[in-house]
Amino acid sequence: MKLRGLHHFAYRCRDAEETRAFYEDLLGLPLTHVIKADFVPSTGEYCPYVHVFFQLGDGSYIAFFDLGDNIAPLPSPNTPSWVNHLALEVETEAELVAFKDRLQAAGQEVLGITDHHIIESIYFFDPNGIRLEITHKTASDEEMATAASHAHTALMEWNAEKAGRLNG
Repeated sequence: MKLRGLHHFAYRCRDAEETRAFYEDLLGLPLTHVIKADFVPSTGEYCPYVHVFFQLGDGSYIAFFDLGDNIAPLPSPNTPSWVNHLALEVETEAELVAFKDRLQAAGQEVLGITDHHIIESIYFFDPNGIRLEITHKTASDEEMATAASHAHTALMEWNAEKAGRLNG
């Protein structure tokens, strides 16, 4: 068995139209599917909702649930706001700069361009408080292969450091 890829990532939104305007009009992701229902198919519970899907260039989706109550998702109280985020990729640095300019022109606060040595990124929040990253790859395939060959060792080192800190 092998997982082929991401189909969609779903999150709650405060307002489906506000979310559509952000993702479709500002970020350029087309609205491609809408499901409106009163009952949750997996649990059977009554909860009227609309489920909206925006398609990315690779065929995967970002999806949102509007539960009809105008309540935005709450951030996790034990997690810094920079931790949970959704990263979207562009091909070139020029596209990254163009997105930064477009977002700022629309009144969005944008952090970056941040150099992570394998990618360069900008960061901003959507209307639901979801932190988004737009990034482009700067590392070569060879550099990424080298990093992959050291990944298990690096994680074992982190685990040992963490255990030392937790055990005082």
